Amino acid sequence: MVQNRWNENDAKNLESGLSELVYRSNLLGSDRAVANYGGGNTSTKTVIKDFKGDDVEVMWVKGSGSDLATMKAENFTGLRLEDIRPLLERDEMSDEEMVEYLSHTMIDSKHPRSSIETLLHAFLPFKHVDHTHPDAIISIACADNGKEIAEEIFGDRFVWVPYIRPGFTLSKMIAEGVQNHPNPELVIMEKHGLVTWGETSEESYHNTISIINEAEAYIEEKAKSAKAFGGAKYTALSAEERKEIFAKVLPIVRGQVSQNKRMLTTYDESEAVLEFVNSVDAEELAQVGAACPDHLVHTKRVPLFINWDPSTKDVDSLIEAIKSGVQDYEKEYEAYFNRNKSEGDEMSEPAPRVILIPGVGMINTGKTWFAAKISEGLYHRAISVMRGSTALGNFVSLNEAESFAVEYWPLELYKLSLAPAEADFSRQVAFVTGGAGGIGTATVYRLVSQGAHVAIADINLEGAQKLAEEVNAKYGENRTIAVKVDVTKEEAVQEAIKETVLTYGGIDILVNNAGLASSSPFEETTMDAWNLNINVLVTGYFLVAREAFKLMKEQEIGGNMVFVGSKNSIYAGKNAAAYSTAKAAETHLARTIAADGGQYGIRVNSVLPDAVIRGSKIWDSSWKKERASSYGIGTDDLEAHYRKRTILNVNILPEDIAESIAFLASSRSAKTTGCMVTVDGGVAAAFTR
Repeated sequence: MVQNRWNENDAKNLESGLSELVYRSNLLGSDRAVANYGGGNTSTKTVIKDFKGDDVEVMWVKGSGSDLATMKAENFTGLRLEDIRPLLERDEMSDEEMVEYLSHTMIDSKHPRSSIETLLHAFLPFKHVDHTHPDAIISIACADNGKEIAEEIFGDRFVWVPYIRPGFTLSKMIAEGVQNHPNPELVIMEKHGLVTWGETSEESYHNTISIINEAEAYIEEKAKSAKAFGGAKYTALSAEERKEIFAKVLPIVRGQVSQNKRMLTTYDESEAVLEFVNSVDAEELAQVGAACPDHLVHTKRVPLFINWDPSTKDVDSLIEAIKSGVQDYEKEYEAYFNRNKSEGDEMSEPAPRVILIPGVGMINTGKTWFAAKISEGLYHRAISVMRGSTALGNFVSLNEAESFAVEYWPLELYKLSLAPAEADFSRQVAFVTGGAGGIGTATVYRLVSQGAHVAIADINLEGAQKLAEEVNAKYGENRTIAVKVDVTKEEAVQEAIKETVLTYGGIDILVNNAGLASSSPFEETTMDAWNLNINVLVTGYFLVAREAFKLMKEQEIGGNMVFVGSKNSIYAGKNAAAYSTAKAAETHLARTIAADGGQYGIRVNSVLPDAVIRGSKIWDSSWKKERASSYGIGTDDLEAHYRKRTILNVNILPEDIAESIAFLASSRSAKTTGCMVTVDGGVAAAFTR
């Protein structure tokens, strides 16, 4: 049952009006079985003083593009009701006319555009109105016998409105239905959702929850005597087997769906998903259509169902089925678009947003991790609705034309336009070794600020986790993850790459940056020092690059690698034989990978910094004392020493290196590979020849 989350202590200190509306909206949105992400809308009618000091009746309504769970006061729009109510006398009004008209009724032009269902709220004669998409109610609204079921549950307390796309006509139909009903308590919108109301904000909320629970209790009772989705056809593989399969197929999926625009992927193997994908009726039900109009933009009309028998455990055949399935899906989507398009329509990415695999679970795609998770969450709602509808009768959905009319509806697409513009590294995943260090930290911030998702890979897991928390707090949930890796251990590198794949689906950018340094006179260089430099700076860079290279080949969408070398890659530094040799080998390794990677669209370049002291963990080690000793100066004088020896007389900062890394990883250097870029302030002895 849906939980009633109203808290008297929280609510009693709220001012009536907008504050109560924010509280109620957040409660409704906090349960996705009540309100979809980004879906639903709420309102309250109140009286305020206008700029002249006159009393004006105003309706506060959800602004377009916001989410009930997280919206604040600034996400609502205030509209003058005396200007809106006369619209009820009209016979018709186009979407364009409605939007234009409502813009003139706003009490403040800085408020967001009002919800596309604003008139629904304005035309109803109730102080508080809630429109939600509860699983239980949509199960009824999407059952072929839904109206009869509603009568059994609610008697004569409800108004049933046939499906029509939201807008003026639907709002008027609802208003007239309520007006002509002797004692209405709710409106059920066929194939769409629920409308409830109250004279107080608390009453409106309680009514919503109570009505949902009436429906849910009825459905659960019916479900006891029915096999969910026709019963089981397949048995789920073990958790360990599923994880291994996801690790293998996610890069394949990501590559296949990214041929037009790159996408990230997530996966879901929850009990509800496995019950559905393993069922007898899953393949047929999945192709009926979306469970709610609000799903369409994020899930498309139907998912891709992979016809694969998990009992074979044949991953190669699964991969082939995924490849052919995505290609067929995109061809059908393009045909669907062409059958229904109007002049001016532009096709969105044709790739599936939801991929269902028997025995394994669900894969979701999106331009960001968060977008993929939205798709994932909405398909959970679809599964819940299909479960309810099939317990009551047969699941039905919008037909193709109705679906297209919503998916490509300008007012729905407007919500998407409110998202931030894409940047250089949007839709891309980076893997940064030495990510918790000075250059690593600057690089992580630089890439994330331009849209990337980043795996912060470091042997210092605690430092990587702290950085990930800081970055995510600023840029959003799961924009970065922390992974522990010892780059000298083959299995550790493979596990770190695997963890990144399981989180984001693949890797586009590798920044090979793990570092250390040692200094000693040549004759005093020990085997331990020599091996340590070679193991980390050569073998480590080889192992990480090799695993990333294999992954990029599997994705078939190219990739970029940037090696962080050193001035010592080409300059024979005094008392630094082990370090200089390793750095020289590292840079040459990058060039050999560039030669191998060109045919796959994999570019490999190197940045050669010098004396990046600030923020560096290397310079906090004995290296700083050793280098100062080799120059016969104190450690406090080292930064000034390095600055004075540069042609430009500058210090080199981590952000300077990050900027060069970002350039080499970006489309601005699309025709550059096998290159070395010096960022050292100008050290003549290190000029390339």
